[in-house]
Amino acid sequence: MIEVYKIRPLRDEANAYLVTADGVHAVAIDPASPRVLEEAQAHGLTVTHALLTHAHYDHVGGCEALEAAGAQIGCLDKERNVAVAFNVAAQLLGDGLFPEFPVNFLFSDGETLHLNGLDVQVIWTPGHSAGSCCFLIPQTDGSTPLLFTGDTLIRGTAGRTDFPTGDETALLASLKKLAALDGDYTVYCGHGADTTLAGERRRNMFLR
Repeated sequence: MIEVYKIRPLRDEANAYLVTADGVHAVAIDPASPRVLEEAQAHGLTVTHALLTHAHYDHVGGCEALEAAGAQIGCLDKERNVAVAFNVAAQLLGDGLFPEFPVNFLFSDGETLHLNGLDVQVIWTPGHSAGSCCFLIPQTDGSTPLLFTGDTLIRGTAGRTDFPTGDETALLASLKKLAALDGDYTVYCGHGADTTLAGERRRNMFLR
């Protein structure tokens, strides 16, 4: 069975996650701070890859530390420009608060990444940013699959669209795409509490 370790935020940082199928190797999703590497080490996990639902500053603060420890950092091909813009801003600031990070590989909408026994399905969900995406991971034992939604779907609400490359119309279309997925999913959001897709279909006005 797949295990998920949630690293809760400090101040305005986002939720971060460690996902492992074998209890030894892990994929980090939205590594918001260097605490992600520390948590992985505390659980005896080696992080091989870090996947970004999007490249906003509050979701990438741990990428530099993970890359230095040997992890490969990946984002959707359509989010590369946002990652580049972040790194340019980090260079200009030069204060260490927002460390630069590499993008070692890109993936595309509809692609399935095979990482450490995990099958990570990529769903492009633009709106919060042009290259925002979600990650769908089926459970190895057939139980409720996992859905990591970043800042596209947040429990009871949806992500903002007032940042560069944000688009309200695109976000609403992306939420309809998520609502149309078959069955139920355990939803791990970029901020706030976990939820289920069935619950969001019933209660979240943005999915109705």
